[in-house]
Amino acid sequence: MSNLDEKINTVEETISELESLQFFQTQPHKCSYLSEQSAATVFLNPKQVIDKALYSQLSEYGFRRSGKHIYKPLCKNCTACIPIRVPVELFKPNRQQKRAWKRNQDLSSHIASSIDTDEHYALYERYINQRHADGDMYPPSREQFQSFLTNEWNSTRYYEFRDKGKLIALSVADIMDNGISAVYTYFDPDESKRSLGTYSVLFLIEQAKQQQLPAVYLGYWIKSSPKMNYKSAYRPLEIQDGTKWLLVL
Repeated sequence: MSNLDEKINTVEETISELESLQFFQTQPHKCSYLSEQSAATVFLNPKQVIDKALYSQLSEYGFRRSGKHIYKPLCKNCTACIPIRVPVELFKPNRQQKRAWKRNQDLSSHIASSIDTDEHYALYERYINQRHADGDMYPPSREQFQSFLTNEWNSTRYYEFRDKGKLIALSVADIMDNGISAVYTYFDPDESKRSLGTYSVLFLIEQAKQQQLPAVYLGYWIKSSPKMNYKSAYRPLEIQDGTKWLLVL
């Protein structure tokens, strides 16, 4: 049995109670985070009917969503992508995070009913062009913007942050039964001094506390990837080893 077969079997075993689900695997492709590695992904059958309960269950095993797709990295010779979440009742902000929180108390926030607007897309387009021109989402398009950030499961919230009425950031988050999943945040590149990425995570942690949800899911952390370093700054945190979540102080 190959290394990859063993990993697939492990995934199938850990979700044995969901054994009626069907998963597919992509062909190997270039990794977006580790240039020397190839990547592959296992994803839930797109025809599967998905609701918040199923989404929440799969998140316990390290699955994420992109648009309407539920996926998890499953690479042949690499286990660098580690699911990570913040247990909100244990979280203690560090000095830098406290400053970011205080710096943005002048912003107004509310939930937008939709991001299918010229205002939202224009901000997203500027953000991708200026901050992620080397990433998978470049060049941005209106179709990609919609398919990447929205879903049809009635669990997504669009948290707007405005400065005197001007939209400067938006955090896309999914409200699950077991926590809040931070899907994506985009913001005005000219507002870098505000640390809006940090502020949005702190905002979601506060939202989870208010809604009595136990965790904020931050996706995958890669120790050797500078792009992922920020995720390990929220302490204590929990990492998933394939079968259970482990607390890291």
